[in-house]
Amino acid sequence: MAPRPLTEPAFFVLAALSDRPRHGYGVIGEVQELSGGRVTLRVGTLYGVLDRLVAEGRVEPDHEEVHAGRVRRYHRLTDAGRTALEEEVVRQETNARAARRRLAVRPA
Repeated sequence: MAPRPLTEPAFFVLAALSDRPRHGYGVIGEVQELSGGRVTLRVGTLYGVLDRLVAEGRVEPDHEEVHAGRVRRYHRLTDAGRTALEEEVVRQETNARAARRRLAVRPA
């Protein structure tokens, strides 16, 4: 059975963590940038996505630091998360190619 496609927020969270660990607000900002502003994560949504990705073994806690009296929790991508992101990129590219081919055919 093929793995379930990633939700758009999960896709962008994995992409945001693909180059280095980030804390919550860092992930939110990176998702905003990567999506060209189309995806805006609220804090509650982000932590729901992170909790699910941690439970699935795709993301794991990295470290914590105190900044301005508040704890910043950093997360990082696991090997399973990188594989899931790579598979989703291939799936989306395959779907886009199929749609482009279909769009190239003009109705009679």
